[in-house]
Amino acid sequence: MAATMRPADTDAPALLSVTNLEVVYDDVIHVLKGVSLRVEEGRIVALLGANGAGKTTLLRALSGLLDVHDGEVTKGSVIYAGRKIHHLPPTKIASLGIKQVLEGRRIFAELTVEENLRVGGHVAPRSVKQNMERVYGLFPVLAERRKRTAGYLSGGEQQMLAMGRALMSEPSCLLLDEPSLGLAPLIVQQIRDLIVEINASGTTVLLVEQNATMALSIADHGYVMENGKIVMDKPAKELLADSDVREFYLGLGAEGSAKSFRDVKHYKRRKRWLS
Repeated sequence: MAATMRPADTDAPALLSVTNLEVVYDDVIHVLKGVSLRVEEGRIVALLGANGAGKTTLLRALSGLLDVHDGEVTKGSVIYAGRKIHHLPPTKIASLGIKQVLEGRRIFAELTVEENLRVGGHVAPRSVKQNMERVYGLFPVLAERRKRTAGYLSGGEQQMLAMGRALMSEPSCLLLDEPSLGLAPLIVQQIRDLIVEINASGTTVLLVEQNATMALSIADHGYVMENGKIVMDKPAKELLADSDVREFYLGLGAEGSAKSFRDVKHYKRRKRWLS
């Protein structure tokens, strides 16, 4: 399933806007250092970066989960649908339509598939049946396993369940943290296609991924994050064609050939954006 790349409208108000955001953990660890990005309504925006770049911290700031990890926004703002949300509690942010699918699935392993989905639908109790039918339509394998204990599902099925549980609350903006992590290539392709389908149904998506090829193949726009800063910001097609992104995030040389582990391990040239 191919994604339709739409030109960004920089004059249009963003559904989600982050401006000069700084986040500190435990009053001393400076993680985000002036991050700014925008997510337009109805788009898929990809956020790329290595482990430790600050991607998950940014998602925590967007969903209100920093307090759980002793983190705090010390500067900047997060605006969603015209409203400042960076100091709101997570329950309030969720009620506004932002839902996060955490890295590592985080399902309720001892509950059944259907019980997990019902937990996700508690904020929209009048629409539980309708939303469950939608989720089962998107993820037929969950319908087949609705009575199965969630902990016995495969990794790919658990990822689908985590996504389905978030959709039960009718989000307008879905934050996905590494949905392809640890999955086989065929399952990654299925997750990719499902993200496209979810977006096509009207849900805006901010996709955090280390799998840059997958993320940029479906995104409208992309950001590259390193050491708590946004270092590159372009339409997804341009990022896919960028020589530095191809070398450092896609593992490809200038002619498109794959680099070996030895090549990557001993690669010394600095990224041009850090020079």
